[in-house]
Order: sequence, then structure tokens, then C-alpha cells
Amino acid sequence: MSVSEDNKPAEKNAFWETIVVLFQAFLLAAVIRTVLLQPFTIPSGSMIPTLLVGDYLLVNKFSYGYSRFSLPVYNPEWFEGRLFGSEPKRGDVIVFRLPSDTSVDYIKRLIGLPGDKIQVIDGVLTINGKPVPRVADGMYNSNETDLTGETTPVDRSAEVPIFRETLDTGATYQTLDLNPFSDGDNTQVFTVPPKHYFFMGDNRDNSLDSRFTVGYVPEENLVGRASFIIFSLGNKTPFLQVWKWPTNLRYDRFFKGIR
Repeated sequence: MSVSEDNKPAEKNAFWETIVVLFQAFLLAAVIRTVLLQPFTIPSGSMIPTLLVGDYLLVNKFSYGYSRFSLPVYNPEWFEGRLFGSEPKRGDVIVFRLPSDTSVDYIKRLIGLPGDKIQVIDGVLTINGKPVPRVADGMYNSNETDLTGETTPVDRSAEVPIFRETLDTGATYQTLDLNPFSDGDNTQVFTVPPKHYFFMGDNRDNSLDSRFTVGYVPEENLVGRASFIIFSLGNKTPFLQVWKWPTNLRYDRFFKGIR
């Protein structure tokens, strides 16, 4: 028997061992993405200054239990409600499926729980008739193209007022007020239906959220809570353009918690 013939069984075994290892790795990644953590990229400026365009973050899918939208690809309609469900907290930053098109993921801040009455009056958020404390917290200035969000064009070189809101849960965060006379600064009273939630973006004048076309979000549409940023690229730099990383990486945002 020749040397080459002696090696064939070993080569065949090595091939199948490689296939098994790759399959195990794929299965482990699928389980992690389905059950524990899902990567998410910020595509718009609706959550500035909390989240910036080009932030890459991990979403904790265990936070609120599992629904049919917890699965990465297939969303079986026979799977109703949530397993191991737990109530989200007002102020959480959450990824959810858009009610009008459940193939689309959105990320916003949870403002209204079931039964809450939400209204914005002269730019001030009110929850159940009580204004949310709001104080000036500096100015936001960006030389990137991500300051504008989803609705209103603005001079991206201009400084924009930052306001810090503090909810009754103790959650505190910054919001932007690009235009004190925008459509979202004075709204009707929104009464959140049972098993639904009301979301708003932190970039208040540039966010399509529950004040507008998003509407109330069913509890089964919640995907998970945004936990922390793992990577961040500025100036809308495509991830694969590695040669641009040195001048566009936002090192100060790596492994930054989201709140």
C-alpha cells in the first residue's frame, strides 16, 4: 500500500472533524443569538446623544423573556405571548419589532407602560399628568453627519441644547431639543393599551416613535434590552473599510454601558 493511500483515512477523518467543529460553532452562535445576546447596529440619529450612528451594541434577549420575535429568522405565528416574561422598566433602551412591519428592528427608550397617559407639552414630557423633571445639561455639537435623525433637517455644525430627564424610576438620561416648535413638542394625550408600550427617541425632534407612525408596541414585539456598546465607528464609516478605522474609531465608546 502506498503512502498516499495510508493517509486517506486520516484525511477523511480530519475533514469530518472539521465539519463537526464548524457545525458545533454555528449551533452555539445560533443559540447565543437566540437566547442570550444579539448584535445590533445603530443606523440613524434618533437616539443621539445616548447612541450614535455607527455604534455596535449587544442586546440582552433574556431581559424580558422570549416571544416569537426572539428567533433570528423564523417567527412562527402560532407562538403567542412571552415565555419567562418579565416587565420592562420605564427608561430602558429597548430593541423591538416595528408593529407595522415586523421584519424591521427599532431601538428607542421605553416611556409609557400599559395604562399610562403620555403627553408632551411645550417640549416637556408628562407621564400621568406629572411633568418629568428636565434640566439644561450643556450643548451638543457634532461635526459628523449623524446629528440629523429621521424627520427634521438641521445644520450639523450648530450647537443643540441638551436636557437631562429623570424618571420616577430613577433612570436619568440626556435628550436633544433641536427645535422647540417641532411637531413632537406638543402632542395629544396617549393612553397606552394593556400589553402595549410607548417609546420615544432621545433625539426628540428627529425620532419616528410612538408619537408618530410607530404607535403603541405590543409586548410580544420586544426583542431585548440594549446592554452595552462593544464597538463604534464615526462619520458613517462602513465596517469593512478597515483602512478608515484609525481616524474614525470612537475609542471612548468601547464597552460603554447603555442607560
